[in-house]
Amino acid sequence: MNVYDEAHNLARAIRESNEFKEFDRIRKAVDDDKETSDMLKELTELQVQLQTAQMTGQQPDKDMFARFQSLSTMAMTKPLAAQYLQAQMAIATMMNDVFGIIGESIK
Repeated sequence: MNVYDEAHNLARAIRESNEFKEFDRIRKAVDDDKETSDMLKELTELQVQLQTAQMTGQQPDKDMFARFQSLSTMAMTKPLAAQYLQAQMAIATMMNDVFGIIGESIK
């Protein structure tokens, strides 16, 4: 058994999964909606900045955190943005499960 061949099979299985297909469908719809796309990009950037500050032991900027909370709330009121975030979470959950399975195999 070739590990690299199996990795390619896993990548193909991920692309063919319902979770990925749904995420890809919604991502394309978001790409066609500039307002939603811009909001989600800003939300993601703020999330990364806040996580980076937390990981480095810095206190997150209060204005940045308030903007993140405001955008998060706004995103949940827009159906397309909410669908995107839910689909993104489903992909993240699937990938976390896959990494967990792989991690268990090398213990």
